[in-house]
Amino acid sequence: MAKGLQGFSWTMLLLLCAIQELGVWAVQTAVEGPELGQPGDPSLLAGGRVKRGWVWNQFFVVEEYTGTEPLYVGKIHSDSDEGDGSIKYTISGEGAGTIFLIDEITGDIHATERLDREQKTFYTLRAQARDRQTDQLLEPESEFIIKVQDINDSEPRFLEGPYIGSVAELSPIGTSVMQVMASDADDPTYGSSARVVYSVLEGEQHFTVDSKTGVIRTAVADLDRETQDRYEVVIRATDMAGQLGGLSGSTTVTIVVTDVNDNPPRFPQKMYQFSIVETAPVGTAIGRVKAEDSDVGENTDMTYQVKDEEGVEMFKVTTDSNTQEAIISVQKPLDYESKKVHTVVVEALNKFVDPRFVDLGTFRDQTIVRVSVLDVDEPPEFRPPSNLMEVQEDAHVGSVVGIVTALDPDIANHPVRYAIDRSTDTERIFDIDANTGAIVTGKVLDRETAGWHNITVLAMEADNHSQVSRASLRIRILDVNDNPPELATPYEAAVCEDAKPGQLIQTISVVDRDEPQSGHRFYFTLAPEATNNHHFSLLDIQDNTAAVHTQRMGFNRQEQDVYLLPILVVDSGPPALSSTGTLTIRICGCDSNGAIQSCNSTAYVVSATLSPGALIALLVCILILVVLVLLILTLKRHHKSHLTSEDDEDMRDNVIKYNDEGGGEQDTEAYDMSALRSLYDFSEIKGGDGGGGPGEGLPSGNLASELHALPQWVQSPDLDFSVFRDYICKKVEQADEDLSVPPYDSFQTYAFEGSDSPVPSLSSINTWSSGSEQDFSYLGVWGPRFRQLAALYAGRRCEEDSEES
Repeated sequence: MAKGLQGFSWTMLLLLCAIQELGVWAVQTAVEGPELGQPGDPSLLAGGRVKRGWVWNQFFVVEEYTGTEPLYVGKIHSDSDEGDGSIKYTISGEGAGTIFLIDEITGDIHATERLDREQKTFYTLRAQARDRQTDQLLEPESEFIIKVQDINDSEPRFLEGPYIGSVAELSPIGTSVMQVMASDADDPTYGSSARVVYSVLEGEQHFTVDSKTGVIRTAVADLDRETQDRYEVVIRATDMAGQLGGLSGSTTVTIVVTDVNDNPPRFPQKMYQFSIVETAPVGTAIGRVKAEDSDVGENTDMTYQVKDEEGVEMFKVTTDSNTQEAIISVQKPLDYESKKVHTVVVEALNKFVDPRFVDLGTFRDQTIVRVSVLDVDEPPEFRPPSNLMEVQEDAHVGSVVGIVTALDPDIANHPVRYAIDRSTDTERIFDIDANTGAIVTGKVLDRETAGWHNITVLAMEADNHSQVSRASLRIRILDVNDNPPELATPYEAAVCEDAKPGQLIQTISVVDRDEPQSGHRFYFTLAPEATNNHHFSLLDIQDNTAAVHTQRMGFNRQEQDVYLLPILVVDSGPPALSSTGTLTIRICGCDSNGAIQSCNSTAYVVSATLSPGALIALLVCILILVVLVLLILTLKRHHKSHLTSEDDEDMRDNVIKYNDEGGGEQDTEAYDMSALRSLYDFSEIKGGDGGGGPGEGLPSGNLASELHALPQWVQSPDLDFSVFRDYICKKVEQADEDLSVPPYDSFQTYAFEGSDSPVPSLSSINTWSSGSEQDFSYLGVWGPRFRQLAALYAGRRCEEDSEES
């Protein structure tokens, strides 16, 4: 192909040169010379204006030149050039000096590099003609263009690939699939280098392509997706209008064949077999079957249905939308003893049918499903399933209410035993015969207490009590007239003293706990003891009510303010029962309008209710009184217990608390020293027996005097504590015997310090010696903290000594 391209290029080059030789044309440009009088103006020699002009041919250069010598482009020439070499030609602009070179003397232009029109189509340059001696412009600068002549050096290219198209299966011949387009970089205005035609290289058995537009179409009408769902078609684009020597490019087009609903569903098997136990509840799934469809997507969506009448009654078929399977389930209870095998015809049909392909056949298929029922040991069944019985409420204990019957549905037909679920008959009102199923009364019935009873009867196999059936039984207690009628309420009426004869006082109604089927009918009369009554009369209104009227003119409540009227009420039976009720009639005082004012010296008409505010105030007052009473009782009890505790405390201890610091040692008037002394008079022992023995840390010369000078408390040997001892022993004995009080087993006595303390007391309380008998000189050696104390006591001692002297 490279050799053909090179030959074609040189052919075009020779043709171009011939055209240049035959069709030379000149472009002359009249140039006004310089103004007269200007230096260097050639027209000054001639004494007038002189026309100058450029002469050259239009320049073309062939692209992709592969020769070894520079390629001749053309020649520029000025009409003032006389051929003596006095004019120098130069060029400037795009590529000047690099791509294009000019001969300064002849004006010949050559191309020194290989050009590519697809990169740059023309070059713009400027030409100058100068005097070789003075380097002055002889002609004005002129612009010219060098065009790059195109050759067929670029093949067509498919720039929008890869291409993917689709077409429905079974489409008619000539159905458009898609369009491809190729681009050629050559010059479309020059020759046929950019004229592209299309053709099919691979896949022409099924597809064609329009040579000019590139539209791909189907070539056959029997494209079948189920056979082949995609095709790889190679399309070629050739320039030079497909002529010999043209360049070409190709691309691969992927064509996907889309699905149409052209295949009916088909069951892989003509018969399926399943089994299920007869006790399976309604709705239990028996199995699944599925019809195959070669189509894809929504074209495979299908529905299933049962076609035979027996199958429609016993079984139901639903479609699993995810798997497109038929789910066969139980629609009615199965019975092995009635029928052991069921045959069901299941049909599958497409949900969406394309009417264009109806002539291909019916889009449905059928299969047979055989269902085998498995026998299991079933519990007894109640027959007939009646759940209502009736019994008279006056039936004797042991009377038969009714009989329930249950049979074993299995072929073995085991005997059945009966029982009552006692959780539904906790009072054991009914019993049942275990063998016959006869239900009898176990207690006396009373319809007025319980008119209905709901019990559960159990039926089980005699040799297998785990096989149990339950039946709910409703027993209605029929009414018997065993309750007499009674007045609806304890009636009380009021009548004015000035009442007239025939005035209605009260309307009487009755209640009866019985409920006869024909309805109630009551009769009213005055009791026999009221037959001589001349004050009131009773009228039976014949609608199960009666009216009481006055029978005399006026009453006197001072003589009698209350009348008791006995009324006899009888029902319609059978048997007829009766009772006597009393109507209380009070004689009251009334005003002129007949409004009752008072009865029995008590106001008859009072305020029916109190206002909410008054009620709240009343409740608050009552609550305050209750709180005050409780508070007073609590304070009294607390005061009493406090007095008791104080008495007990005085009997056990006598503790005097004193926490007033006073004015110091010199303040003898701030407090009463006698209150701090013991309640008993203890004598002072001025020997070293009661204090401690001599200490080792004190000076030996002053030890005896200091022991007697410091305040001390010693127990007197002649004190008698027997009174306290007897009292304490008595209290201990009482506490040991009384388990409700805390024990008093630990007693501590703080009345004396003891007799064995080695350190004498420093307190001045109970000091029986005077200040003159004490020596405080030792306070000076206790350090700076006791300096003030030593100064006070040591100074005081010095003053006393001076006074004595």
